[in-house]
Amino acid sequence: MSAVAPLADPAAPEDGPAPGGRRVLAQGLYETLAMLRNGEQLMLLILFPLMALLGLAFTSFIDPWARDLGMSRVDVAMPGVLALCALSTALSGQGIATGFDRRYGVLRFLSTTPLGRGGLILGKAMAVLSVVVVQYVVMGLVGAVLGWTPGVAGVLLSIPPLLLGVAAFTALGLLVAGTIRAEATLAVVNTLWLVLASLGGSLIPAHRLPGVGPWLVEALPSGALGAALRSGILDHQLSLPHCLVLAAWAVVLGALARRFFKWA
Repeated sequence: MSAVAPLADPAAPEDGPAPGGRRVLAQGLYETLAMLRNGEQLMLLILFPLMALLGLAFTSFIDPWARDLGMSRVDVAMPGVLALCALSTALSGQGIATGFDRRYGVLRFLSTTPLGRGGLILGKAMAVLSVVVVQYVVMGLVGAVLGWTPGVAGVLLSIPPLLLGVAAFTALGLLVAGTIRAEATLAVVNTLWLVLASLGGSLIPAHRLPGVGPWLVEALPSGALGAALRSGILDHQLSLPHCLVLAAWAVVLGALARRFFKWA
């Protein structure tokens, strides 16, 4: 009589690693919860863009620009504030967190798993995108109270550049965090954030910056993101050239991060 094969235990774990998509999703969920549970970091990610929004909405800094467009201060300010949200979360938030994860050995542990560099980058991009959604909702609610009226078209047309901006700045943050020491990462990332937020065309458009060529500023990921968001939210037009610039930065920075990222 032939032997009967034993039935598989349904509770037994699957052999081999989980599929790539499931690994990325699990990493993205872990990164998202870690960011949302960090009250200090989350407060800063919300507080800084909110301060920028209120500062621009209640001062006369952008009055000449608003008069030229025939729009309110908050309408003119909101695209730049959303660009600042993506810049803060993707570059500063993830860059600093990843730098210290690397210092304390968290990334060394991840290097022993099948996640890989590509999975780590995609997981962190998912987390950044989740936090940016929270920022968008908060800024949108505050903006609505102040009179922001983007319309459905404006909101929908802001999504493609935000997605591309999140990808580009997440890759930049990981490139910095994965190639230099954690202490240096903190300094470099904060310096990049300050320069790109103030002079990089994100919060203030390139043509409003004194002594800087608009074409040069809009060739930066910050300038391209700010210009694309202003085109979508204010003019209800998708700026394909600026989206292509963002896509190019995302591909190049993502490839560099994947190639040079060090786990320890």
